[in-house]
Amino acid sequence: MLATRARQSTAQAARQLRPSTLTRRTLNAPCRRLASGKSRSSNPAGNWIGISLGVAVTGTAGFLGYSYLTGDWKEAWIESQTPKKEIIDVNDLRAQFIQEKRSLRTPGVYTWGSNEFKVADPGSKDADVKTPRRFRYFNKQVLRDFKVDEKSGAAITENGDLVQWGKGFSETEFKPTKTLTGKNLASLAMSESRIIALSSDGSVYSLPISKSEQASGPKAREGSWVPFWGGNSTLSYRILKPKLGLGEKVTTIRGGQEHVVMLTSSGRVLTAASSTENYPTLGQLGVPGLTWSTRPSGPADACHEVTSLKGSKVTQIASGDYHALALTNDGRLFAWGDNSFGQLGVEFIPEEPSRDTPFVVPVEKYYRKQFYAPTITSVAAGGATTFFNVDSKRILGRDEEASNVRDLGSVTADTWSCGRGIWGTLGTGRWIHIQDSLSKVKDLSGLGEYDEKTNQMTPIHLRNMSVGTTHVAAVLDNKTSINGKNKNSLDKSSDFGYEVFWWGGNEHFQLGTGKRSNQCRPSYIKAPSEYPKKPEPEARLQLMPRHKGRVDKRTVTMEQRVECGRNVSAIYSAV
Repeated sequence: MLATRARQSTAQAARQLRPSTLTRRTLNAPCRRLASGKSRSSNPAGNWIGISLGVAVTGTAGFLGYSYLTGDWKEAWIESQTPKKEIIDVNDLRAQFIQEKRSLRTPGVYTWGSNEFKVADPGSKDADVKTPRRFRYFNKQVLRDFKVDEKSGAAITENGDLVQWGKGFSETEFKPTKTLTGKNLASLAMSESRIIALSSDGSVYSLPISKSEQASGPKAREGSWVPFWGGNSTLSYRILKPKLGLGEKVTTIRGGQEHVVMLTSSGRVLTAASSTENYPTLGQLGVPGLTWSTRPSGPADACHEVTSLKGSKVTQIASGDYHALALTNDGRLFAWGDNSFGQLGVEFIPEEPSRDTPFVVPVEKYYRKQFYAPTITSVAAGGATTFFNVDSKRILGRDEEASNVRDLGSVTADTWSCGRGIWGTLGTGRWIHIQDSLSKVKDLSGLGEYDEKTNQMTPIHLRNMSVGTTHVAAVLDNKTSINGKNKNSLDKSSDFGYEVFWWGGNEHFQLGTGKRSNQCRPSYIKAPSEYPKKPEPEARLQLMPRHKGRVDKRTVTMEQRVECGRNVSAIYSAV
């Protein structure tokens, strides 16, 4: 109605105001008298003055009425007005610090993506959650670990208990439920049918994802601190028992669809089957010739040491759906398993689609040997894709003089990818089925910032990456401060968070952009709004660094972490 009136003319608006009868007579009577040639007034000049005044009054009233209807009534009274200068509170910075304040006020979990199996939001009927949404069950909670898959989700609470949800867990009771408790769990990995959980003391537990299988499967015998008080556990689980040395324990686990990779405190790597449905047959266990028929006697999920890595101290491990990787302390990267999409970083050979013996990924050939010395610093994997970061140091060439090389000793941080890129998962700006050679992620490579302490440019590394089946998130290690003071409490500092980028498949809105289109290059997404009906200032999403915040009445040191699963994404507050 208002939009229609705004398009009407001043005269039309004046007619809609319906002037009083006195006004209509004042206007119309003189016109009739002039037309008939008769006049009751003996002063024609006075009549014309009255007519003019009447027209002016009517026009003014019409203009004011029109201005009121179109919302411009103030301008009808004020001919010109100097624009009022808006005062901005630079200490507020709502858009920049929106996540910080929220993290301090109510730590918790945000999820989005596929919700067909009630994983992103168990209480919602939405098939997909388009943008980051609060997971109500975890409000005001900090977690040790968090994993999401398309069919089920799992988390470890602050006190080390396992929580599961989703229709993969239960078709009828798919809301979050505590399952494995009292084990002081620290981290977890999910396969196609089982959860592998690592406790703080290095014990590795394997239990079915399905609630019915947890109830119907064989129960383990549990001891008690009270003599002769032990009994069977309330749910079915197994304990993986790798052969460890004196004082050695498992410190890290990474999982695929059918296998789990374990790293010990001594830098050794062990693998085991982690699926109830299928035994690993694509070399992902890293043991040459190992198949279901050739496996040694004993349980199917027996642990095997990757003997090809003996003599090398492994510092990091990573795992995709059907391949695995290990990074040593001297910067060498070993890979093994499925190579159907080139995810091992070497040529795909149809006659040899997988490799069961670990080998060193050739990185040096992608740099000029005479001028650069590359060292791999971190590795991440998921689905059929592999990412790793390289520090390339400028060295003196054979025929160069140090005085002529301005960037001698400088370090460039690069990110490389290989594997399946049909959804844009490689982040290289290309859509490609198989990438069996290393491809640089240019948007995340060669980044740098000026360090005021050292008065020189320093490279910006990736703090961490989370690789899902079709999409990826990368967090830059670029925490900055506008006051130069490092403080643990965010409410007493002006620190910005870590930049986070997203790319890859987006069929189920797992990128959090609110749109379904895939992204083949890293890009920002918006910070979630706490009150959808009352939009807050737009800001790009940032992850909060480790800081002190309130959980109930306690002060807890926490940080935000990102997790990419199979068509689902999450951000959670971690201890």
